[in-house]
Amino acid sequence: MKSQLPPGIRHLPGHLEKARQEALVEIVRAIVAEAPLYTPAMPGTGKEMSVRMTNCGTLGWVTDKERGYRYQSTHPVTGRPWPAIPALLLDIWRETAESDVEPEACLVNHYDPAARMGLHQDRDESEFSAPVVSISLGDDCLFRVGGLKRADPTMSVRLASGDVVVIGGEGRLAFHGVDRIYPGTSMLLRREGRINLTLRRVNPANKTLAETP
Repeated sequence: MKSQLPPGIRHLPGHLEKARQEALVEIVRAIVAEAPLYTPAMPGTGKEMSVRMTNCGTLGWVTDKERGYRYQSTHPVTGRPWPAIPALLLDIWRETAESDVEPEACLVNHYDPAARMGLHQDRDESEFSAPVVSISLGDDCLFRVGGLKRADPTMSVRLASGDVVVIGGEGRLAFHGVDRIYPGTSMLLRREGRINLTLRRVNPANKTLAETP
């Protein structure tokens, strides 16, 4: 077990004060009203993930049995374009990302108390020089992060509502996941659970949406 975060990965505890957390919850509700949560499925097997998700931005990350992991400009259930990334989320990116480019996608993951996320890499993007900025809202979770190989040693950090984690630099492709949710540790949401927002740059700055495969 590692004792410190891998290079390039930063944990910013309590970065978002309560008022901004509450504002983000209202933003998420508006996003979900326009782009409803759905349950993604694993490529090949079609096994459903334990989280429900949606997106905002010019692109959204999706996965299903037939076509697998990918980014696309429309919701896989409604067929409608994703809502735009709200200004508050762009502000948080600019505060924390230390990047000259703007995000194109924001994944919205909803974890109920029993949900998990296995160790994985965020590698479906074409641009790895920009980080992934991860925002926690609601109940605490146990976040686990390792190295560039699945078998590398890992360490765990308990994330609370308002924490931000920046996954970039040498650690941009580090394996990471969520081992558990701690129900009832936050009163931010109406029900027990956690919302995770991950802002991402998908394409190099000089590549347009039309050129995305």
